[in-house]
Amino acid sequence: MAQVEWFDDLTIGMQFKSPEVHVTEADIKRFAAEFDPQPMHLDHEAAKQTLFRGLAASGWHTAAIAMSLAIQTRPFGPHPLIGAGVDGLRWTIPVRPGDRLHLVGEVMSLTPSKSKPQGIALVKWTMFNQNGEEVYTFTPIAIVPRRTA
Repeated sequence: MAQVEWFDDLTIGMQFKSPEVHVTEADIKRFAAEFDPQPMHLDHEAAKQTLFRGLAASGWHTAAIAMSLAIQTRPFGPHPLIGAGVDGLRWTIPVRPGDRLHLVGEVMSLTPSKSKPQGIALVKWTMFNQNGEEVYTFTPIAIVPRRTA
């Protein structure tokens, strides 16, 4: 794959793959205790009584993991990931203790700005667990700098 540094280096269909992360029970409980203190994220027995039927990561924890993996993937080279919003955010199956997650991104749309040295890139990101099951998707509306002449 060609080195990506600018909006101009991106092409429709270009793909990115992240490293893998291991999610532990301690990770799930630590995030939940601070940001989403609900029984299905904090307590095994209480979680069994929810629709999750067991301990599961908060959706926002899943989203934070995906963001971290996207940053590590560096889809826009040296430029930060700056967004104007997000489309298609979906939690498809729960993330459980012991899951190993990775992220795959595909460039879906590229729109250069007519008035600024930047463009909008839509990269659909899909996070998978160790079984190849889709656990989360999101498509940020990314603002990416263009090469200046």
